[in-house]
Amino acid sequence: MTHFNRRHALGLFGAATATALAAPALAQNRKIVVGALRFTSHAGSFVAYERGYFADAGQDVELKFFQAAQPMAVAIASGDVDFGVTAISGGLISLAEKGAVKVIGGGLSEEKGIDGQKILASDAAFKAGLTTPAGLDGKTFGMSTAGSSFHYMGSKIAAAEGVTVKFKPLQKVGAIIGALKSGQIDAWSIVPHIAKPLAGSGAVHIIGNVSDYIPNYQVTTVFTSEKNASGEADLVKGFLGAYSQGVADYNAAMIDKAGGDDGVNAMVDLIHKYVYTDRPREKAAPGIIAGTMRLNEGAALNMASVEDQLAWFQSEDLVDAGITLDTLVNASYVETV
Repeated sequence: MTHFNRRHALGLFGAATATALAAPALAQNRKIVVGALRFTSHAGSFVAYERGYFADAGQDVELKFFQAAQPMAVAIASGDVDFGVTAISGGLISLAEKGAVKVIGGGLSEEKGIDGQKILASDAAFKAGLTTPAGLDGKTFGMSTAGSSFHYMGSKIAAAEGVTVKFKPLQKVGAIIGALKSGQIDAWSIVPHIAKPLAGSGAVHIIGNVSDYIPNYQVTTVFTSEKNASGEADLVKGFLGAYSQGVADYNAAMIDKAGGDDGVNAMVDLIHKYVYTDRPREKAAPGIIAGTMRLNEGAALNMASVEDQLAWFQSEDLVDAGITLDTLVNASYVETV
């Protein structure tokens, strides 16, 4: 397995309910910037923005979009972004060690019974025999950067199968997709709203589920600066309350189908403003629906999964061995499980 140490990683990236969380920010109409990726899994932020939940909490939100997790973590540390929802990465952990950022909640988790992230093979690799994750030995696995969630998932899958893989850092999700479709890499893992349309194109094949290898995986977390977490409690509670309302609406519409087909269609219309914006609605809708995964109600955080991820980053020498969960997480704002 290709090994990336902490120096390489750093170089590459340069039980509360929504009601209880909904305390208003100290300053009404306070301007805040929320980082996001154009993924269905970020729907909590999109819904809260579109339905005025942030505004109700006294927060004038600007959504700022990124193409990978690491740059978002750096932007929060620098103060360019106030809150973000993204995967735990080596960069995020190292910034927490420096006292710059703090995880304050959960975004998305793998959940038994709900379709989750997929393991993909390029068409060329599939035709050459890569039809299950057991065939990954010696294959090239795509990732954005060393210490990314893709690095974590690929390593855990390889370890479970007793094989070695070669990781190829490609910086951006779009570049990984291009490399997979063209056969420059053999495999990757990604959320279903991206995985399923790729598989439908015939250029890529689904060969497994991440949940079979990393059950109850806390895929994404909500995080902010240490300054906000320790000194701006009302701001943080206001954000989490509004965000959690967005999550509740999304889950009700897309998972529980509380509003029937009309509810699903209304939610798809909302999400399409941010996801698959380059496609007409009728072509975007199947991918958005296929990508449905339950978001963490009340931003609840699976601490066991966070602990496992931290331990993996430390075992790979991607972050300092002395970092503790308390260094990374401020668990006072949400329910932890």
